[in-house]
Amino acid sequence: LVAIVTGGASGIGAATVTLLRARGATAVSLDISGGDVMCDVSDTAQVAAAVAEVIARHGALDIVVNNAGIGASGTIEDPDLDEWRRLFEVNVLGAVRMSNAALPWLTASPHASIVNTASVAADTGLVMRAAYSASKGAITSLTRSMAADFIPLGIRVNAVAPGTAATPWVARLLDKSDDPELALQKLTARQPIGRLITAEEIAYGIAYLASPLSASTTGTVLPIDGGLHSLR
Repeated sequence: LVAIVTGGASGIGAATVTLLRARGATAVSLDISGGDVMCDVSDTAQVAAAVAEVIARHGALDIVVNNAGIGASGTIEDPDLDEWRRLFEVNVLGAVRMSNAALPWLTASPHASIVNTASVAADTGLVMRAAYSASKGAITSLTRSMAADFIPLGIRVNAVAPGTAATPWVARLLDKSDDPELALQKLTARQPIGRLITAEEIAYGIAYLASPLSASTTGTVLPIDGGLHSLR
């Protein structure tokens, strides 16, 4: 199987590329920098060109992992609307663009699957995450709508909903805080298992949803969050 993984150069995306390759797939990393194929998912022309390059190289496309995303901190009290727009351009419309560009090839695949990266923030209220939570809530709703729309086309659509993961993105978020060590302690303490999620654990969930062995699974949002969404 041939897979595209956006945001595939680091963190969850890189772990997913590694795992899919280990399981026998041809996994192509798309990223704004450092991937197999250069692609900014907020740019429609770049998305189309990236999919065309993958098809030119491999002749098929079976799996799309819409993992590329950015984050932000803050409330709506003093909103930076440009930041909100950027979040939705990347986190939501990026998934729309990539899925749309891949659609002709996915419809030709007997094992077509799309996996989106949502977040526990979509269903659990987290402080200082208004814009990010809104974007991931949109991904959760989009996943279920796409799953319903694409059943007749034989394309399964699911999502993972990670908790706070030990990734470069979270590390950058911590670095911006006034007290990175205290911020890390707070992130760790809010997860019932008492630690951050690993990128590899999330990759296993993505691989499960993407696999033809999960042919009856569609419209599912799989939490991988150490119990944050449901345990106290």
